[in-house]
Amino acid sequence: MNQTLPTLKVALLGCGVVGTEVARLLTEQADDLALRVGARLELAGIAVRRVGHRRAATIDRSLLTADAEALAARPDVDIVVEVIGGIEPARSLLLVALKGGKPVVTANKALLAENGAEIYASAREYGADLYYEASVAGAIPLLRPLRESLAGDTVHRVLGIVNGTTNFILDRMDSSGAGFAESLEEAQALGYAEADPTADVEGFDAAAKAAILASLAFHTPVTAADVHREGITEVTATDILSARALGRVVKLLAICERCAGIGPGNGQGGVSVRVHPAMIPRSHPLASVSEAYNAVFVEAESAGRLMFYGAGAGDIVAVARNRLAGTRGPDASTYAGLPVMPMGETLTRYHVSLDVDDKPGVLAPVAEAFARHDVSIEAVRQASRGAEAQLVIVTHTARDAALAATVRELEALPVVRAVASVMRVEGEEELCPRRSPRPGSITSGSITTGRA
Repeated sequence: MNQTLPTLKVALLGCGVVGTEVARLLTEQADDLALRVGARLELAGIAVRRVGHRRAATIDRSLLTADAEALAARPDVDIVVEVIGGIEPARSLLLVALKGGKPVVTANKALLAENGAEIYASAREYGADLYYEASVAGAIPLLRPLRESLAGDTVHRVLGIVNGTTNFILDRMDSSGAGFAESLEEAQALGYAEADPTADVEGFDAAAKAAILASLAFHTPVTAADVHREGITEVTATDILSARALGRVVKLLAICERCAGIGPGNGQGGVSVRVHPAMIPRSHPLASVSEAYNAVFVEAESAGRLMFYGAGAGDIVAVARNRLAGTRGPDASTYAGLPVMPMGETLTRYHVSLDVDDKPGVLAPVAEAFARHDVSIEAVRQASRGAEAQLVIVTHTARDAALAATVRELEALPVVRAVASVMRVEGEEELCPRRSPRPGSITSGSITTGRA
């Protein structure tokens, strides 16, 4: 290896599982990285909370320090890599590094979803690179194309599977017929799910990633608090079977859409950002994403439809090349500043499963409930089960608030014994906004009503 190459010193903030792996790669793949960067990457120090804590054999203990701020501010440090996680002290340390003009690489989705605007602004003000590809969808090369390749395009929609744990669980439920609890237990046994899986199964992790995606795609500041969030804990084996019967599969989706104005006074339109389980056609590209994999589907004005799936290059190489060349990557722009629309104004479709009396005249009051809230029915399917029947209804696109109000009215109908499940349907509609058929109409030729 040519030893005359320049050296770039890397400060590593954090030495947990991810930090240990970063340190190992920087050490064991030093020669390969030098060829790719054009400079040798050398660890300048590793910031940890407890210097005396037991570490992996690959960690050079002479590099450990408990003074993370001093390490981030050291004049000889060229690149700062943050893998601490959480909000503080990660936020303060990144600001210290950026104010010093040092490029930063982070995988901290929680911080970017909560304080992204402040971090982006600091990077712009001090002319420092900020890369965070690993904060969303693992190693999929997604954020850089959104920030660079599609910067001059108009992104209409980002639809993705961005949490591997929930995808593994739902995939197991679909392939084996197992319930949620059993599939979660398997995910934990295989190391895909934490002992406390709340962040994953309740959608918090995916919501943070959706906020980052929406901010980049629509040049608009979006925080995790702006994201409508639902997890997968209420998804049942029956839901999975219902989806299968309709040629669909259930996935936890992060959905970011640019939508035209709906209703008076909202001519500007805005963006809709949501995370929830949904049924998608088995023919959709995301339907075949199995196990703990992530994948994201992007719809743009000029580029058309793009699929991002699999492993990609690391951010450290990109910022090192920029540092060596004296340049920096493009900013995470927020010039559009579009409003984030409330979930009630979002256009969605529903799959509703009802337990009803198995007798004539049941369908009429059910259909009337949908019509009263201007929700059009696409398809109805009935299966008799003795004295009762299961009535499955799939709607056309309508405002989410109208669909929710319809479900509440259905719950109060005397002929409805129970609303067994309610799930949104995605992947078949046109780009937002979408025009619904006449309210209360039923347009599908696949209706089977039986005696209802």
